[in-house]
Amino acid sequence: MSMESVTIPAWTAQGVLPPIDSEAPVSSNRSPYHVSLIDFVLHFGRTEPRRIIVSGLLDFRAALHAAGLVDGFQWIDGSFLENIEVVEERDPHDIDLVTFFHSPVGEDQESLLRASPRLFDPEATKKDYRVDAYFVELNTTAPESLVAQSAYWNSLWSHRRNGQWKGYLRVDLGPADDQAARANLDLSIA
Repeated sequence: MSMESVTIPAWTAQGVLPPIDSEAPVSSNRSPYHVSLIDFVLHFGRTEPRRIIVSGLLDFRAALHAAGLVDGFQWIDGSFLENIEVVEERDPHDIDLVTFFHSPVGEDQESLLRASPRLFDPEATKKDYRVDAYFVELNTTAPESLVAQSAYWNSLWSHRRNGQWKGYLRVDLGPADDQAARANLDLSIA
């Protein structure tokens, strides 16, 4: 299903992305907001600590593409999407990410893991890329499992730990915008 990208909404007074469009609460303009990778970089790469994390995300995506994962999408969340510098008076530490992917032809989870074990290890991706990475395979997962995994991540990510509702983002997995996003990373300091 092709989706149009939307503008990243402004943070609420509580420093989070709104979970819905409060002007049209039943519209499809809601979390996860489908945004372009370039808009994501320009919007969130405004400080040096954030730029370092975004650079790690782009490196992680390049590693995924090199492993053949180019079809799917990613959900982005965590304190990186919050105005954490104001809310908690600290810089974000990493980006939380779930990659929903179609395995390349002739590959499966086991062969991908054998070829790139660090790429599928959340501890390694945090260390190597500043990405807290998780995966959901789209083309071999039973529909019931896919629904359960999607519901799990949505319920986990649609709230802060204190129960406050919040939004998160969706970007396409394909590499079409990655080079331009990398080029724009240098332009993102406001």
